[in-house]
Amino acid sequence: MPTGYLAIVLHAHLPFLRHPEDETVMEERWLYEAVRDTYLPLLRAFEGLAHDRVPFRCTLSLSAPLLCMLRDDLLKERIAKHLDSMIALGESEIDRTRREPHYRKLARFYHRRFLDLRDTWRAHDGDLVRAFRRLQDAGAGLEVITSNATHAFLPLMDRDGPAMRAQVHLAADLYESCFGRRTPGMWLGECGYVPGVDELLREAAVRYFFVDSHAVEHAERPPVFGVWAPLYCHSGVAAIARDAEASRQVWSAKEGYPGERHYRDFYRDIGFDLPIDYLRPWIHPEGHRLYTGFKYHAITHEKLHDKWVYEPEIARGKAGLHASHFRDSRRAQCEALAARMRRPPLIVAPFDAELFGHWWFEGVQFLDDLFRQLHFDQGGQDAPGRVEPVTPAQYLDRHPTHQVSTPGASSWGRGGFSEYWLDESNAWVYRHLHEAAKRMVALARRFRDGATPLERRALDQAARELLLAQSSDWAFIMKTGTTVSYAARRTHEAVVRFHRLHDDLLAGKVDEPYLRALEQKDNLFPDLDYRIYAG
Repeated sequence: MPTGYLAIVLHAHLPFLRHPEDETVMEERWLYEAVRDTYLPLLRAFEGLAHDRVPFRCTLSLSAPLLCMLRDDLLKERIAKHLDSMIALGESEIDRTRREPHYRKLARFYHRRFLDLRDTWRAHDGDLVRAFRRLQDAGAGLEVITSNATHAFLPLMDRDGPAMRAQVHLAADLYESCFGRRTPGMWLGECGYVPGVDELLREAAVRYFFVDSHAVEHAERPPVFGVWAPLYCHSGVAAIARDAEASRQVWSAKEGYPGERHYRDFYRDIGFDLPIDYLRPWIHPEGHRLYTGFKYHAITHEKLHDKWVYEPEIARGKAGLHASHFRDSRRAQCEALAARMRRPPLIVAPFDAELFGHWWFEGVQFLDDLFRQLHFDQGGQDAPGRVEPVTPAQYLDRHPTHQVSTPGASSWGRGGFSEYWLDESNAWVYRHLHEAAKRMVALARRFRDGATPLERRALDQAARELLLAQSSDWAFIMKTGTTVSYAARRTHEAVVRFHRLHDDLLAGKVDEPYLRALEQKDNLFPDLDYRIYAG
């Protein structure tokens, strides 16, 4: 038996970003960049580990909006076009830097990288959901889970029971249609938990969910083993807590590995360094500069100028050293914890997946090295002090007996108690969400026993608009102050569309052309049945 277990959890999520009316909407690039920088590199790393028979045992959460986008034909066409554009930029950069050998070496590096990523994309016919399903079905070690439907922040929905239930069940049903099995776990949007949510998860046959550490530390009964063992809620669903030490060591740019000065700097990008006329084919048609992915400098220091030229070989070595340091740190942590526990401790390290590859370019290499070191460099199955990678479902199968208690209401993020999703910057949205949820329940009950085909379409679309408005991403963006106008507009548009459909249904005058346009634009959850709100 190992001294302890390590559960790496990667949460891949983006809000629903689909603009069929305008392919130049800059926010839709968030999806292209995430596929290019994170999802394809992770897939390649997982396939490499599986090919080498390394049992990497990693949990990947693919949120429900992301699953919808990755299966959308229009978005897949645009992602393929984006990859082609990156290759063309690489060819242009190789020519432009012909008299700058250090930069030309990097231009060739990126060109080769984008060719490899496009090869992987084409090898799977652009279907990344199917690719991850194949890895999971092959038993290579990947455990795929999902999030609640539109990543809604459930603690602020606790007055809207049917709407909370829909958030859970719609996501679980979508996952089953994608992966042919029930999701073993669920990532609650922003790790937002309030007592009672676990009952909804039990109803949807979900075995576990994640919370931040203070949710377990402030449980109704003090946890005997702290955050290093799951708690069973009274519903029987397991609450699994984040380990702050392991997480901080990876994600923190100041205290953790991503701040290493030899790693690639995210913010120095040719999209902001080179002349507009040269960049015009690869930036917004109106001339707005943006990140291209071609970054030629290392972090070096906090200033944006006077940076070293990035050297991938040195950064690659640093990733291996950091993986070794992380492994040794977890081993020491497990040995210290095991001395006072009657079972191997479980160290849970959850991260936003986009940290790896996108924000921290070497992060995927770090994970690859970590799993290989855990397999090859610990002296075999019977070696003392061994730390074994595990998925939550595997851990619960091996250790099925745990303390019963109710975790405390909580979130992750600053403050840990909803601070990021409810303050003066975003509080205005919730009165609209509560009213729309109440109206959706009333509609579902009014038409529960019968609706014409047109009314049913309108009811289903009204539910989609409500779900889109409930996305926690919009409140988060309003708080951080990044693309606030976009977030406010998305919330406003979804609420207005919902109320128009609601009023048309009550008046018995559904505008079919208007409805058809909404169905073509906001097409997530294709199998949605509005009657889920009637229960």
